[in-house]
Amino acid sequence: MKDFTIRKGEKSDLPAIYGLIKELAIYEKAENEVSNTLEEMLEDGFGENPIYYFFVAENNEKKIVGLSLYYFKYSTWKGRCMYLEDIIVNEPSRGKGIGSALFKEIIVQAKAEKVKRLEFQVLNWNEPAIHFYKKFNCHFDEEWINVKLTQEEIHLNSY
Repeated sequence: MKDFTIRKGEKSDLPAIYGLIKELAIYEKAENEVSNTLEEMLEDGFGENPIYYFFVAENNEKKIVGLSLYYFKYSTWKGRCMYLEDIIVNEPSRGKGIGSALFKEIIVQAKAEKVKRLEFQVLNWNEPAIHFYKKFNCHFDEEWINVKLTQEEIHLNSY
């Protein structure tokens, strides 16, 4: 018998979600990299044009112990795709099947949305996450290199 439930995320979940995000940043040794705020998350997820969605895992005490956050993107070759930004399970709740349940819910959502591809990233040093995704027969792409511009780098380009 599982001691948690998975449900769609709601506006009232945001403080708990933000706490999980901070916990992940600490785990990834990047705590100072989190610049997102609760106010931004409220607007971006529940404003006029939501750009992300999420599922939460609640334990039997109705405390949020896990999160899977996703959004939609578009591929010129494939069409509508879904991007899984993060699956986060708080440390005391790991190893109980919560991450698997959240990932399965993402797969169900991807099927329901009829997306052509579900994409996500995993840090090359995060062996537990790599092992987790291998259990789902995920394809690990060695061909593409991740490229990005930070907010500061965007502003360095004077166009």
